[in-house]
Parts: sequence; C-alpha cells; structure tokens
Amino acid sequence: MKILLLGKNGQVGWELQRSLASLGELLALDSKSQDYCGDLNDLVGLAATVQRFAPDVIVNAAAYTAVDKAESEPQQSRRVNAEAPAVLAQEAKKLNALLVHYSTDYVFAGNGNTPWQESDPVAPLSVYGSTKLEGEQAIQASGCSHLIFRTSWVYAARGNNFAKTMLKLAQQRDSLNVIDDQFGTPTGADLLADVTAHAIRALRQQPELSGVYHLAAAGETTWCRYARFVLEQALAAGTELKVTPAMVGAIATEAYPTPAKRPNNSRLNTQKLQNAFSLRLPEWQDGVARMLIETLEK
Repeated sequence: MKILLLGKNGQVGWELQRSLASLGELLALDSKSQDYCGDLNDLVGLAATVQRFAPDVIVNAAAYTAVDKAESEPQQSRRVNAEAPAVLAQEAKKLNALLVHYSTDYVFAGNGNTPWQESDPVAPLSVYGSTKLEGEQAIQASGCSHLIFRTSWVYAARGNNFAKTMLKLAQQRDSLNVIDDQFGTPTGADLLADVTAHAIRALRQQPELSGVYHLAAAGETTWCRYARFVLEQALAAGTELKVTPAMVGAIATEAYPTPAKRPNNSRLNTQKLQNAFSLRLPEWQDGVARMLIETLEK
C-alpha cells in the first residue's frame, strides 16, 4: 500500500508519520518539501504530486488553523481548507484511492449541551468553520472513498498547546482567569493518528465504512476545568507554581472577546465511530496526563 501524507510536521501529521509507517510505503510531505509538492496553496502542484506518486491512500493532515486570522484572510483559509481538499478528492477519485481528512466541531453552531452527531445540521459561526465545512462537502461531492474525522481541542506533546500555555502562565503570573462556559474534549494527536491507522486498515477490507465520523477522547470539560487539571498534575509532579488550581478564576466567553466566534458546545458524539471500527476511546484525562509527563520531564 502506498500512502501520501500531507502536513507531516503539524501536531497530527507528526504522529501520523509514526502510526502510518507500518502500513506500507509512506511519502510524508510538508509545504516546504522539494521533490514533491506538499503545499496546499499550490493546487496545480498538489494534483501533480498525487498523479505522480499514485497513492492508494491520501491522508491530509494540513489545514489553515489560525481561527481568528481567518476572519481577515478568508481567501487564504478557503484555498487551504476547501479548494485543496477538493483537488485531493478529485485526484483520489481518479485513482480509486482513499482520502482521509480532518475536520472540526466548528462546522456546528455550538448551541445547546448535547454532543453533536454526524447527522446534525451544520451552521458554522466563523470563516474557519465555514471553510472546513466547504472542504467536507467537496470531498463528499467528489464520490471518492473517504474518511472525514471531525475532532476538537487537539493537543500534542510536540509544539505549543493550551496545557503548556497554562503551565507557563501559572509560573509567571499572580492570577489566571480562564473561560468556563465552552464545553469540549481535549483530544491527543497521538489518539487521532492511532485511530486513523486502525480505520484505514478496516476500510480497506470494508469499503462501505467510508463516511464522516466524530473522533474525540471520552468525557467532557471546560477550558477552566482543563486548566485546573493541568495545574493539579503539575503540582503532583513537583512543579512550582505561583497560581494553584484553586486560584484559577472562571470567566464567561464574553469577558474574552475574539475576532472569530467560538462554539460554546464542542461536545462530539463518537458512538458511530466506536461501533463501526470496534473501538473504545479513552478518557481525555488519560491522554493529557501522559502528555504532561513528557512535557514536565523535559
């Protein structure tokens, strides 16, 4: 099996290099790759790469993820999040290849308190959410075999993430306030990568599993409770903090305005995924605690 991976140096892409390596011949690219084009801004080059390598599976882990910046750069966001996936889908259809793509809970309006199901109506609140939805729709319209994984609150030990930011601020500041009315599930890039590899194997045997799935760790929390958990783990590991978990203040979304509106309800119902691929998803605390161990030991 030949696998083309795009976005190899992102949080999810980095983990995918590990999880996909055992499945077959892996060509992993980023926007600066030389021999093949891995730049999602170059639609012609992207199509040429697929045609030349002729993969059995295309995994697109690249995206425009600057949520607030997208409000002032809608064309750039659309090129990467919608037009590029459309090109990949068209080329995948020609090759009868599988396309794996990652999307987001931002395709939903974010109201209510019930976890979103794949069949629920979409109504994105931001340019980022709108362009990610366009990408989903283009893939589905192409008729190619596909796995679209909607996820939320992604983190990894590699690079920056919310937990690392909270640790840094708690060591530097005398007080810390965090939003407590947005609900979701922190989901590790390693979990996304491992489930992806598992799903690819399954779909190669059962093509009828093609479709959209929600993929996130189990459980739910808010950003404020997430921050407190991070600081609790840090204290237990012997890290000195100026702000303790009990000192983290809870604030409303309105107290921290941003250019792009965030969904208050980012909960995702993952039952379809678990049933289709015979999976049990771990609690979000397990993955975060493991990531923190790696982070605090450095």
